[in-house]
Amino acid sequence: MFMNGKRQLIATLAISASLFAGGAMAQDDKGLISIIVNDTSNPYWFTEGEIAEETAEDLGYEADVSAHKGDTNTESNQVDTAITNEAKAIILDPANADGSIGAVRKAVDAGIPVFTVNAEINQQDLAEAQLVSNNAQGAALGARKWVEIVGDSADYVELEGAPSDNNAATRSNGYETVLSQYPDLERVASDVANWDRTEGNNKMESMLQSNPDIDAVISGNDEMALGAIAALKKADKLDDVVVGGFDGSPDAVEAVEAGELDYTVLQPVAVFSKAAVEQADKFIRTGETGVSSEKQLFDCVLITSENVDQYTDPFVLEQ
Repeated sequence: MFMNGKRQLIATLAISASLFAGGAMAQDDKGLISIIVNDTSNPYWFTEGEIAEETAEDLGYEADVSAHKGDTNTESNQVDTAITNEAKAIILDPANADGSIGAVRKAVDAGIPVFTVNAEINQQDLAEAQLVSNNAQGAALGARKWVEIVGDSADYVELEGAPSDNNAATRSNGYETVLSQYPDLERVASDVANWDRTEGNNKMESMLQSNPDIDAVISGNDEMALGAIAALKKADKLDDVVVGGFDGSPDAVEAVEAGELDYTVLQPVAVFSKAAVEQADKFIRTGETGVSSEKQLFDCVLITSENVDQYTDPFVLEQ
């Protein structure tokens, strides 16, 4: 069921991406584009790599996808491989906002342009472009829906993403900006679960021991939210607790449809993955990306029980 859902959402996202930008079909082999993502076992990053690979091949390049799983040493080795293989460009989802700077600089010094996707590095004018979801907008969108469901008085817990990823802080700060407007909303616990479902489950179990009567959970991504749902089910508390996610992953969409996850915030991963490869292609051909700024933000979309049926139809997903 997971694989069917994943393939379905990939097809949906791919069609969504095509609405944003067109790409020429392959005419000949233009060389290699190296695509380095975080963890392909996570459906979000799987989609990121899949769409980038398909776009590169459609444009006439060879494409190679690898995953660093958040490890900067692995990432550095993968960049070395791209340099050895004389890649024309690197599409990189950075392992660490600070720790990935050296790997990006190494590629640039070797004459290989780097286009970061999904996450940023904390240095400007090094990567040719940094394409990311508008995490602040998405967090505010999700938090407002969360309050609409929860109400303005509740005890809640928060699951946070990896501290090495700027997106974790941006989302958490975005939640706080909205929720702090309601003085009777009390965050009774929070913990880092590193974007991971198993950690989300374990951290949720621990927080329930100290706070058995919580009303809601707000999560930095879907995997942690789905882990929390598993823990709440085990404790027979899911029916009484609101859970909100972030990413729009296939499993999360299914959970919204099943009434277990109250909403998820869809990141347009297919859109910016496709755009990054197309900008890389233009840069390879012309020396210009064709866009006016290095950092590019892509707005997120809210998926709820009211509109979830639209996100199983590949002809409807428009942003």
